[in-house]
Amino acid sequence: MADTVRAQLLRHAESDVPAIRYEDTSITWRDYLAGAAKRAGAIEEVLRGVWTHNTHGIGSGPRHVATLLENTPEMLYALAAGALGGYVTVGLNATRRGESLARDIRRSDCQVILTDSELKHLLDGLDLGQTTVIDTDSTEWAALVEAAQAPADPPEVTAQDPFMLIFTSGTSGDPKAVQVGNFTVTMSGENLADRFGLTPDDVTYLSMPLFHSNAIMGGFSPAIAAGATMALARRFSATRFGEDLRRYGVTYMNYVGKPLAYILDTPPQPDDADTTLRVAFGNEAAPKDIPAFAERFGCTVVDAYGSTELAIIVVRTEHSPLTSIGEPFPGVAVYDPVTGVECPRAIFDDDGAVTNLDECVGELVNSEGAGFFAGYYNDEQATSDRMRDGMYWSGDLAYRDADGHIYLAGRTGDWLRVDGENLATGIVEEIILRHPATSRVAVYGLPDPRGVGDQLAAAIVPRHDSTLDPEGLREFLAAQPDLSPKAWPRWVRIARDLPTTATNKVLKRELIRQGVGHDGGSDTAGPDAAGPDAAGPDTWWEREERGTAYSHLAGPVIAPSAG
Repeated sequence: MADTVRAQLLRHAESDVPAIRYEDTSITWRDYLAGAAKRAGAIEEVLRGVWTHNTHGIGSGPRHVATLLENTPEMLYALAAGALGGYVTVGLNATRRGESLARDIRRSDCQVILTDSELKHLLDGLDLGQTTVIDTDSTEWAALVEAAQAPADPPEVTAQDPFMLIFTSGTSGDPKAVQVGNFTVTMSGENLADRFGLTPDDVTYLSMPLFHSNAIMGGFSPAIAAGATMALARRFSATRFGEDLRRYGVTYMNYVGKPLAYILDTPPQPDDADTTLRVAFGNEAAPKDIPAFAERFGCTVVDAYGSTELAIIVVRTEHSPLTSIGEPFPGVAVYDPVTGVECPRAIFDDDGAVTNLDECVGELVNSEGAGFFAGYYNDEQATSDRMRDGMYWSGDLAYRDADGHIYLAGRTGDWLRVDGENLATGIVEEIILRHPATSRVAVYGLPDPRGVGDQLAAAIVPRHDSTLDPEGLREFLAAQPDLSPKAWPRWVRIARDLPTTATNKVLKRELIRQGVGHDGGSDTAGPDAAGPDAAGPDTWWEREERGTAYSHLAGPVIAPSAG
């Protein structure tokens, strides 16, 4: 196994198999790596120019080169150039704006930013210090690359050295820059390539943003391990997925968040099950979407737990219950964050409801240490918050069954007190997702109008071919034997879409900020949210304080479904 991304890439330097497919462009591995080497040489010249203007002279700053790019060939060139040139690539989130983006740049000590003509304007007016900005679409950059030579003596890189700084998703606060080591990337790639039998004959589909860990670990790394073709989508689009699948002959894809739900909510095609797709690998898919996607596209779906920090590994196996995230690696456990003691296993009643939520739900931890987590760059406080008492604390709520399988229950902020009862929103979400008309859902807490504790709100995105009505939802909830009466949402928002991060994770804090009665809009748009079925304001229902019936509160009135 290669210990560094550089070594892994160089195995394919003489290969004439396509490395990149992007629209009408096809680039072989030989040409891809040669182009990356020239870019590494060009960056070396730029770095020297940057540092000569620093008071401490050449070499005084960190070799950090940022990318503000979407999934284009230039992004893939930048990743390989960083490996070949021996500098660290910083993946900037292309959906960040203003001071938030400037903060990420300053915090990660970026010396150079690679961007393009479409995204360069995001840097206008920002305080970037001495950072040099390069427009990769410019004639100046093209000329510099053309004249450059591959670095004659690039710095040595070891397995433990960082390959990238990758920011967390930011669902629970400001994103933090995770130091991702070379060996972490190569190990992930080799394992996935071996597990799924990837070879140079395979075509991997990279539609998740390459500035995020899922795309690097689940998409880029197995592709470079196998020498497979990387088919790029500049950004994820559910409506374009089927076209890309057929156009490129995709055999493997990675995902994070809710892309499977978005894709399943598009009209099926007669030949969906006959496409070339063999494997979809990712995390955070809804339990009902896993078999539905596998059946529709005639492929295997493997959903595993993952985080940018890579400190905890949980793998779904053929023996794992569908609603669980799988079986943990050694040391992974569920601990009470207050007592620091491992939580007891969940006890289920005959209806499948957990009867001991108060004691079995805790925080998912690695009790043996940090795993592959090397700390957050330039943020000792955040690192120490994760590493307590020699253990890594994930911030994810979970519980375990008698057989050791792990079930997620949301983030630590999703543990709510409703009418004196502790509730985990993740459990309620899974129940609502059972409704066949539901595509996506977010359950969150809003202040109880009585001024004590919380009441639940549920934002539901129906399938494009289905509707929900108040009485139908009441009947459905009443039929769920494992749903606590206190877990019925007080408010229901029938939404066009949900506010999400670039990695398709729901921003519950935005839903909370919007409160009751928000009519939806551009701030709630996800992939392909705009369209004929997404027109009009959101609808709100309210449940009687002590009852189960829902009545119209705001927005358009939805007629009861036929039948």
